[in-house]
Amino acid sequence: MDRVFARLLGGLLGLAVVLPPPVSLALHPSLPLVSAAFADDDDDGGGDDDDDDDGGGRQDGGGSDRSGDRQGARQSGFSLFPFLQSSRPAPARRAPAVPDRVPNEIIASGLPETVISQLAEEGYTIAERQSLGLLGTAPATEFVRLVVPRGTGLEAARQRVTSLAPVAAVDFNHYYRPEQKEAATDCGGQSCALVREIIGWPDDPAGLVQRCGSLPKIGLIDTAINPDHPSLGDARLEVVRITDDAVPQSGRQHGTAVAALLVGAAGSRAPGLLPSSEVIAVDAFRRLGGSADVASTFDLVRALDMLAGREVRVINLSLAGPDNALLKRTVDAMIGRGAILVAAVGNAGPRAKPLYPAGYDGVIAVTAVDRGRNPYRRANQGEHVDIAAPGVNVWTAASISGARPKSGTSFAAPFVSAAAAVLLAERPDLTPVQMAEALSGLAQDIGSPGKDQVFGWGLLDAQRLCTAGPSPQP
Repeated sequence: MDRVFARLLGGLLGLAVVLPPPVSLALHPSLPLVSAAFADDDDDGGGDDDDDDDGGGRQDGGGSDRSGDRQGARQSGFSLFPFLQSSRPAPARRAPAVPDRVPNEIIASGLPETVISQLAEEGYTIAERQSLGLLGTAPATEFVRLVVPRGTGLEAARQRVTSLAPVAAVDFNHYYRPEQKEAATDCGGQSCALVREIIGWPDDPAGLVQRCGSLPKIGLIDTAINPDHPSLGDARLEVVRITDDAVPQSGRQHGTAVAALLVGAAGSRAPGLLPSSEVIAVDAFRRLGGSADVASTFDLVRALDMLAGREVRVINLSLAGPDNALLKRTVDAMIGRGAILVAAVGNAGPRAKPLYPAGYDGVIAVTAVDRGRNPYRRANQGEHVDIAAPGVNVWTAASISGARPKSGTSFAAPFVSAAAAVLLAERPDLTPVQMAEALSGLAQDIGSPGKDQVFGWGLLDAQRLCTAGPSPQP
């Protein structure tokens, strides 16, 4: 390389050099361009809200502009002197490390007032107190968020609070993440939009609703949503932000995509599964570290409590995180009241431990498959997996105006939530146990015979909606 540079320098000193004319990056056949639609896919859980918009272009996510050309030039490493370019590839972008809990907080429910006073005397700060109607009206059901004294470890703090109130539920204030993982790829024309065909979801959901009855409200706990997206302009969508306005708002990519998958307008670029449904969406997330969206256990429990107060029967949870005593108590209370909780199993990989709330008994845990009915390579597996649905290259809304393919168990869960809503339309008295049985009856066994750890009972078969499932029991 040094000899090459020396010869070039000598040539420049002794000869006039004629530079080639500027090269158009968009037209040069040898340059690997990166479309603006896929330059920074939000399926990695971070990035700017605007980066996942396809600009309203073709359904395949194509179309380019000057910014896309510049991005392609940067990523291709284009140079007027390619022989001076290092062949070393650019380092892969790594997602920033996100902690699994709030670093200085403990949460608890069932703390007597005397214990709260004792903790305050010991230097604990009562950051927030919330009465949960879901758990009853007695003072012992109050939900408390405590900031631990400086220099006190979280495990020591949890043990201290537990020692003062042995019957209380005490845990860390864990974080939960949206379950999207990797950049989706161009899936060729209309194939993404038609991925729902593999489960026989009707092209005209209105006919399904006519046949099955009046749809119940669907609850959605997710990130922020762009209600002005063209696919959601006429949707019966109510968005409630549960987090403090003082904290950074979460990104809109994930929530907008999931909401549109449920109720996107039939004639829009991102048609939904049940466009006529009413959705109450709770934004329980906040932006952490500039790129990651997280929901704390405290806010997730508050969101569930709010939906319980609104008597929402079907709740979509395209999120996952650690086991947590407070979350489990809330989930158990929701199921005890007849709520159908549908959760993504998570994208930690086949060998990972279960993630929650999908891992809790009574929650319908949804995994993802691709168009060929193969398991999504990043999906969690285990005995808790109940059912599979499309979750790879699922066509749905981008955060601003366009649409694009999305991958992750996040995008499989709404298919099952929509199916549960249809089953409730036909049989409003279904209990959570009966709903699980009905959904298992709708599944096509595509793995090992019977229920297995990869697909659960199998792939959801929407063609059999309103005709399958056990008879309601008194």
